[in-house]
Amino acid sequence: MNQEFKPYVPADKVTPEMTPTSIIMGLLLAVIFGAANAYLGLRVGMTVSASIPAAVISMAVIRVILKKDSILESNMVQTIGSAGESLAAGAIFTMPALFLWAKEGVMETPSLVTITVIALFGGLLGVFFMVPLRSALIVQEHGVLPYPEGTACAEVLLAGEEGGSSAKSVFIGMGIGAVVKLLVDGFYAIQGVVTLKLDALKTELSAEVYPALVSVGYICGARISAYMFAGGVIGWFVLIPAIVTFGGDIVMYPASVSVAELYATGGASAIWASYIKYIGAGAVASAGIISLIKTLPLIVKTFMDSIKSIKNAGATTNERTALDMDIRFVLGAIVVLIIAIWLVPAVPVSLLGAIIIVVFGFFFSAVSSRMVGLVGSSNNPVSGMTIATILIATICLKVAGDTGAHGMQGAIAIGSIICIAACMAGDTSQDLKTGYILGATPKKQQIGEIMGTIAAALAIGGVMILLNSAYGFGTDALAAPQATMMKMIIEGVMNGNLPWALIFIGAFISIAVEILGIGALPVAIGLYLPLELSSTIMLGGLVRLFTDKKRAAKNENGKGILFCSGLIAGEGIVGVLLAVFAVTGLLDKMNLSSVIPSGNVQAFILLALVVAAVWYAAKGKKNEK
Repeated sequence: MNQEFKPYVPADKVTPEMTPTSIIMGLLLAVIFGAANAYLGLRVGMTVSASIPAAVISMAVIRVILKKDSILESNMVQTIGSAGESLAAGAIFTMPALFLWAKEGVMETPSLVTITVIALFGGLLGVFFMVPLRSALIVQEHGVLPYPEGTACAEVLLAGEEGGSSAKSVFIGMGIGAVVKLLVDGFYAIQGVVTLKLDALKTELSAEVYPALVSVGYICGARISAYMFAGGVIGWFVLIPAIVTFGGDIVMYPASVSVAELYATGGASAIWASYIKYIGAGAVASAGIISLIKTLPLIVKTFMDSIKSIKNAGATTNERTALDMDIRFVLGAIVVLIIAIWLVPAVPVSLLGAIIIVVFGFFFSAVSSRMVGLVGSSNNPVSGMTIATILIATICLKVAGDTGAHGMQGAIAIGSIICIAACMAGDTSQDLKTGYILGATPKKQQIGEIMGTIAAALAIGGVMILLNSAYGFGTDALAAPQATMMKMIIEGVMNGNLPWALIFIGAFISIAVEILGIGALPVAIGLYLPLELSSTIMLGGLVRLFTDKKRAAKNENGKGILFCSGLIAGEGIVGVLLAVFAVTGLLDKMNLSSVIPSGNVQAFILLALVVAAVWYAAKGKKNEK
């Protein structure tokens, strides 16, 4: 219990919180960061937190432009705005599998209504599941669970006097990210990849020029970036040369031509697409399950603590900072949502599927809420939880006779709802932690989360359909790594047609990495993704390493992280905008590739400029403290 804690805004003081300004700004940022993170996650398999960028943008508008001194209003903006990023993460890690099956002719392309309803159900369940857990996780364990992102966001808001300069870093980053994306993928003035073929090694070294990738490396840090790059090195400088050297004229499943012919026609990329992708999928699945097993004792304890906390959830209070949504309304809403999941035609889930969602949904939402409090959102094993859910759901559906396209749709729908719920529960708990430190009203924050969820759910379906129409999921432009892996798992259980030898090679690579004492998941993601992504991410990690060494304290990297968040947002927004242009045919008219010659030199210069910009923003000015 933490009775002595005093929030920044006392409980007996009422200040503006949920205002038209905060609601409109929050909803707008929920859609913007949701779309940007959907694009980023489909490209590289990871998303970034939107809470701090949303907070500094809100401070810039509320404090600097509107001249209002209302920290709780700014907090409401980031509460609503961050919901979009979390919902997008859960959605793009699973639902693109439906589009991939549609491309193969297995089923019809999912409708906008189906995607929206699945996203909405998952998001609302995540928010509602977290309500009865707030007292136990946020209040009673205030000194035990640090909630790093939530605490950091509170510190940013408390340092409100710097709101203008901090927001400037975000907006400059957005501008640069947007310009680079336009040059590369809008006007095609510069090629997007620097490639060096290494014929003697039967492979190639490549790096993309996009600011978002450098930013991901900077935000994740040198260690995680290095792990991802190590996975890429294993794939492109160990496995691909070995397959080409020893494969020769052998035709190896799943390819239909010999290894030599495959390499001659498509190079190292063709070998990656035919073999390494499956090895990487096995590595990611294994690493996700390992992370789940490692946290199993904590998961069991978390769940038991969560059950106990519900006993006190119905306690009434008149104190503003302890006021939650009515538990009777919350429980009623959960029951209605579960019945709707079962009965709404747009969601291909049977009664068995709805029961699985109830059990695993609350279990993993409770676990996610506590895990992000301990290790932060970036280390939360949501992918492992989703893999386990999809495996169990697919097996249950197959045993129950629900096979074929309907069973596969059902498995993805179950996995999607649970994945989104777990992501949203984690995000809600971080936001409630920020509010607890600042003295916000929990009930208003919970309503804000619901608003953000609804706005993001209404937008995510259109964004996914648009991106698939313009670029195509499972392509080099949008690899959709997690969703592709979920698709493989479901097909493997339903049809038994996976190249299991390749899958298990990847699984044992992850096991070997874990034996060395290294977290296998980033290595596995690096193995799964093309090298051109992980090598650019590594550059961002190196910038973070050098700037950290130059500074006396690592927490002075705030402006670098905000600048990188802006780069990601700017590139993601333009990526969605260019998808609109592609669908309407306008993108072809913008193509300047026939007028402006491009090659490795121009691309390398652009990449160097992007890295230099991140370094300059991260190191700050000489007169900064």
